[in-house]
Amino acid sequence: MKYIKSTCVPLKIENVDTDQIIPARFLKATTKEGFGDNLFRDWRYDKQDQPIADFVLNQDTYQGEILVAGKNFGCGSSREHAAWAIGDYGFKIVVSSFFADIFRGNSLNNGILPLIVSEEFLAELFADIKANPATTLEVDLETQKAWISGKEDNKQSFEIDEYKKMCLINGYDDIDYLLSLKEEIAKYESERPYTFNV
Repeated sequence: MKYIKSTCVPLKIENVDTDQIIPARFLKATTKEGFGDNLFRDWRYDKQDQPIADFVLNQDTYQGEILVAGKNFGCGSSREHAAWAIGDYGFKIVVSSFFADIFRGNSLNNGILPLIVSEEFLAELFADIKANPATTLEVDLETQKAWISGKEDNKQSFEIDEYKKMCLINGYDDIDYLLSLKEEIAKYESERPYTFNV
């Protein structure tokens, strides 16, 4: 993920916790597949498992790889399954003015960019999406800039750990990163002097 330009799905709700993202009753699985089906389950479906028409994920109006959320997204318990559900649904970026620290870390560990923007920029993005659902957001991970298409004069800078940035750009998790260094590790091991104590 070096650069993404996508329409957005707006979720203008603050303090969305991880139990709302993926309810606890769906945490039994041990693989990441299938969690997207139950993303925001209790907001998407009623007690008869029928789609709730006015929930944003059930509306054809909004599509895209970017979820735009209210302040303090991902608070509550530390379940990594919340990031799994967001990624499995197809979101690559979540935009908010504030993320819970553990959720932010879990997202980065699972190939999702938690993009922190100013409250003013977030409000402008929500307003533009409401006025025109075809509004696109552009995110350049290499330069660490984000902007609403057509408003290049109002680019938002964002911070990201250099290691996590490199992993996102290359599609690595921690194990992939280590495997990418196997030749260097093998070379080091072949040249390293060993001392044996008898």
